[in-house]
Amino acid sequence: MTEEGGKNQGVKIMGVLDIQNTPCAREAILHGAGGSLVAGLVHFLATSRVKRSFDVGVGGFVLTTLGSWFYCRYNNAKLRVQQRLIQDSIKNKVIYEGTNLDPKRKKTGDQ
Repeated sequence: MTEEGGKNQGVKIMGVLDIQNTPCAREAILHGAGGSLVAGLVHFLATSRVKRSFDVGVGGFVLTTLGSWFYCRYNNAKLRVQQRLIQDSIKNKVIYEGTNLDPKRKKTGDQ
């Protein structure tokens, strides 16, 4: 899907959620589809009630999608925090290396 300017627009669900550019969206939708299929099929095999199995499948889709979405977003946020800490540590190492504030530099009696 391209616009008139040749810019790639991506795939949107219901015109709102851009799956291609939103982190975790694609995986959450795919996990939700699998969860709905499993939940609906298991309920149908257990009860043989078609309408109720469809409802269970929709509920399985919503729950699995939201669960996968929040789990992925939480892990991405945790990873960003870790990356920020590492970047700050590397920056501090570069700044303080070779100075009196360097924690790895051995202190001598005359300093």
